Amino acid sequence: MSEGVVTETGVRARTRRAILDAAIEKLTKQPSATLADIAAAADVGRTTVHRYFPERSDLIDAVSLDALDKISQSTERARIDDGPVPAALARLCQEYFEHADVFQLLFTMPDLMTRPEWKEESEDDRVLLGLIERGHREGTIDPAMTKEWLLQLLWSLLYTAWEMVQEKTPKHEALTLCMRSLEKVIAVD
Repeated sequence: MSEGVVTETGVRARTRRAILDAAIEKLTKQPSATLADIAAAADVGRTTVHRYFPERSDLIDAVSLDALDKISQSTERARIDDGPVPAALARLCQEYFEHADVFQLLFTMPDLMTRPEWKEESEDDRVLLGLIERGHREGTIDPAMTKEWLLQLLWSLLYTAWEMVQEKTPKHEALTLCMRSLEKVIAVD
């Protein structure tokens, strides 16, 4: 019997994931997308979406938490406390690059980041600012580049790389250009 439960749980998890992924994709292009639009994109019925997320606000909350979770996991995988700051920034760029869909949604719907769970748990900009400060202290980042400037530049470079991929530039090429640009900007003369 437990085998059936595991299968059902797997199916439920895959269905939930499909709905969340479809919501991220749909909402990025059309923030006013309805549950019916998202259901069609997920290739499930509207009633299925309602079983998982009774109201649109429930789905939006779940998308917000999912985005926060992906960003937190990416930051953790980047091991930003290990090694020199330029290498840590490169690892972070690589991790964040893989979540273009999430970040583009956050650019499209910035109100997702005003929810309470973001205020309590999200430290992404503070973490990045701290990392840049460490690079300044260690002398591995050009001190003429302020932390605020570099933070905005990092997001701009990533956004540009994501846009290039949308315009059919191969992912590896866009990421390489992003990281090379960052490397040149932070380099100490």
